Amino acid sequence: MSPASRTRAALRIPPGADDVRVRAGRHTVALSNLDKVFWPEAGLTKRDLLRYYADVASALIPHLEDRAMVMKRYPNGIRGKFFFMKRTPAGHPEWLETCAIMHKSASLIAFPMVQDLASLLWIVNLGCIDLNPWYARCDDTDRPDYLHFDLDPGPGAPFERVRETALIVREALEEHGMRVLAKTSGSTGMHLYVPIVRGPTQKTVWGFAKRLAKALERRHPRVITAEYRIADRPRGRVLVDYNQNAWGRTLASVYSVRPTARATVSTPVSWAEVERGVEPDAFRMDTVPARLRRVGDLWAPLLSARGRFRLEDAL
Repeated sequence: MSPASRTRAALRIPPGADDVRVRAGRHTVALSNLDKVFWPEAGLTKRDLLRYYADVASALIPHLEDRAMVMKRYPNGIRGKFFFMKRTPAGHPEWLETCAIMHKSASLIAFPMVQDLASLLWIVNLGCIDLNPWYARCDDTDRPDYLHFDLDPGPGAPFERVRETALIVREALEEHGMRVLAKTSGSTGMHLYVPIVRGPTQKTVWGFAKRLAKALERRHPRVITAEYRIADRPRGRVLVDYNQNAWGRTLASVYSVRPTARATVSTPVSWAEVERGVEPDAFRMDTVPARLRRVGDLWAPLLSARGRFRLEDAL
């Protein structure tokens, strides 16, 4: 039995019960409104969401550990209103670990962290469909572990152009000696990440990303734009979004379910799959657990201390 299967088996939600308490490792978690429909078109419920996250937890949690989590809450599912929440709500379990981060307003905000299955289920139970972790770990929230780009297609740009852009960005990064990992965004784009040696500040990482995006825009004007203002973006281009590297920004994590009609998932893909013409709709809440058991965590290199790039060498 795979680690992911063992994690799934550890979560026992009694059938028919809408509000339950379940044992997850060393802790007990209260789960509520389990039969609430979160995806009307697909007929998927909050119970299905929690089961999915339990199924992928062994691969997912290492990518979330020791990072502040920005909560994007959909209490009534994808067709209801959502809101962002940073501060850990009152009444949270005493065992939940938090990460205190000082903001410019001189406000110290204690974000929740996902350190184990129990804290993962607790956050998802708040209605968090996708998970949005901080780029840097809690012990130094201004020094990220990776450089990344959000490839966001504009009007008239098909996913084929997103794949083309991904290959262009990969080539440019590999010219610097970087290893590039790819995943679908779970929506219409892709995310490219480079594991880096922690050291440069978030602003420095952002500056490198901006320079590269602007250079690629000049080299490939018919495919790529780095124009952040929506009104000024040319039609049919893919935005190489460097601004996602700014301090305090977050992206949906690897293995995050997204609030789309088919419950698509932000999923690691190999470069061979990108070259063959991978499509994002292939990766959904009902397909990703089996894929993960079959191919393993393709983003494991993002967690390794080996093979990380010293960004200072490219500055």
